[in-house]
Amino acid sequence: MNEITLNSLRPGECGVVENIATTDSTLKLRLLELGLLKGTSIELIRYAPLGDPIEIKIRGYRLSIRKEEAESVVISKV
Repeated sequence: MNEITLNSLRPGECGVVENIATTDSTLKLRLLELGLLKGTSIELIRYAPLGDPIEIKIRGYRLSIRKEEAESVVISKV
């Protein structure tokens, strides 16, 4: 499996969270609290009309995060 960042997915594509790759401990904690834990399945639903934020489906709910934050989420594409 090849590892990419969450913001590299296209709408409808799925992946599994591998890592949160950031030195910003506040951002890392926030993403973990939102449920972006290693091994969690994730699906990109859509990009906002201007491209930011992105909407993802994770653990049965939809979540919007900024593209900048999504760059920190390393996933393996399914």
